[in-house]
Formats: sequence, C-alpha cells, structure tokens
Amino acid sequence: MKRTVLFLTLLAGLSVLSGYLLSKASWIGKVGMTFFYKEYNLLKVWWEGAIAVYLFLLILFVGHTIVQKTLPHITARLLHILALMTAITALYFTYDDFTYDLSHKWLGRRFHYGFYLIWIDWMLICLFFSFKKKKPENVKDQGKTAKANL
Repeated sequence: MKRTVLFLTLLAGLSVLSGYLLSKASWIGKVGMTFFYKEYNLLKVWWEGAIAVYLFLLILFVGHTIVQKTLPHITARLLHILALMTAITALYFTYDDFTYDLSHKWLGRRFHYGFYLIWIDWMLICLFFSFKKKKPENVKDQGKTAKANL
C-alpha cells in the first residue's frame, strides 16, 4: 500500500510537470488552439492540463489494478506488457506526428515534451504492475480447500 501511495504521488508530480509543459505551447500554437482547435483550450492553463493528465493516468492505474486483482498472474502480466507495447507505439506515433505535421510542429518543443511525458507515465504504470508480485487471495481459505481435497 505504501508503494502505491508513493507511486500515485510520483504520477501527480509528473502530471503537474506535464501540465506545465503543455501550457508552454508556442505563441502560434496558442493562437491555433484559440481559433481552430478549441477542444485543446484547457491545455493553455497549466493546472487544468495537469488535472486532465492526472485523471487520465488514474483511469489507467485503476484499469491496471483491476487486471492485476482479477486475472491470473501470467495473464495479468501479459496484459501489462501489451499495454506497455501500446504506450511505446503511441509515443512513436506522437513523435512522428509532431515531427511531420506542420501545425503540430509549430506547437513547440516544450508542448511536445508534455505529451511525451504522458506516454512515459503510462509506461511507468505498466512497469509498476508488471513487476508487482501478486499476493495470494486468502491463505486461510487455501488451507481449508487443500484439506477438503484430501
């Protein structure tokens, strides 16, 4: 439990950093958000972006927690690794988009780093659960079932 609280605190700090970086779009990027891409206006204010990023990461964390608790250990680990591969792929496509799409290129480096950090955070969540050992459901109940099977 203590490691989980520390990890969620780390995610909160990284979300604040990501929200700050997302709010530092270039001047032309902010103009584009204001007039053409109004759905991204919340990214212009650092704390609104940080809250949005943290909520996204919390949803991912809860999803991984449910997978970890409900599925067998091997299946859960495979799903965490699959999610890690998805995050790596998303990071690649985000980099590709920011490199070759002109309107996204104009947003600036700091804005790009904010989005890269989101995918890195997701990778950290996947790694956190991939290396987490699954506790037995209930040791007392396992002993009773073993006696009943004899």
